Amino acid sequence: MEHFVAVADAGSFMAAAEELRVSQPALSYNIKRLEESLGVELFRRSSRGVQLTRYGETLYSSAVFMSRLKSNALATIASQKAEYEEGISIGTGYSTWILILRDYVVAHHQANPRAPINVSIGNMMQCMDQLIAGDISLFIGHRIDRLKQGLEVDFIPLGYASDGYYTRRDHPLHGRICREAEIRSYPTTMAYPPVTRHRRLLSSGDEVKRLGHAFTSNSLEACMEFVRTTDAILIHSMVLQDYFVEQGLVAVETDPDDNKRIAVMGIHVLPERRADPKLQSCIDAIIERAEALRLFPYKADEILRRG
Repeated sequence: MEHFVAVADAGSFMAAAEELRVSQPALSYNIKRLEESLGVELFRRSSRGVQLTRYGETLYSSAVFMSRLKSNALATIASQKAEYEEGISIGTGYSTWILILRDYVVAHHQANPRAPINVSIGNMMQCMDQLIAGDISLFIGHRIDRLKQGLEVDFIPLGYASDGYYTRRDHPLHGRICREAEIRSYPTTMAYPPVTRHRRLLSSGDEVKRLGHAFTSNSLEACMEFVRTTDAILIHSMVLQDYFVEQGLVAVETDPDDNKRIAVMGIHVLPERRADPKLQSCIDAIIERAEALRLFPYKADEILRRG
């Protein structure tokens, strides 16, 4: 049928043979077999080329339609194949999005331009909810303790991270060493706060308590804008300190004797998905980039030894 349409479009067997990159005798033989199978002539042949007969015109309109259906079907299959084999869906906090995932997903798109990419940026309980529901394949963040019994999630440790405190440049705390109690006496803001509905994922509800922040938002930019225009202090991971400096904020220097909250950072993934080569490749890329950037101060094996 493809040969038939090519001859009809070209108006001659010679031109169609060149377009199809086949020999003219082979093309003529195929058209002859098609005519014999239908029991009709499809072309009127002359010294000036060929023209469609009435039967040929009927077949041509159907052949073009079938060709379009075939092209659409092949394109759909290719898209599905790309989505299944190369598509990724990842959850992350803002720090690991900027420092690890942003460059990774751009490189993945350039290597697989037809593969869909979904990145969910939010708090860790939201990401855990999406992971268990199957909306994302993995997420990067701090280890979540006290998950409800029966929720089996693997955790691949990357290292430690601690909270930092960020203010506008002319804030009263700027330029001196401060204890946490003094820092906390100022209004605070936090991006991607936990929400009550995620309590159902935990054996204890302590993880989802709001801590009395003056301002919370699912937008880190909104939190930074609030800090720039008030005395509020942004609480966010120390690993993003350079980024906040670029955004016009400064880190509050804290007393080294204060016991900072330390979180174990890593990758959460469902156990049954660990055997997926595509997912393992993604995990390896995340680990490699985190180690190359030295984002976290301890290796995974040391974290495991410390419990």
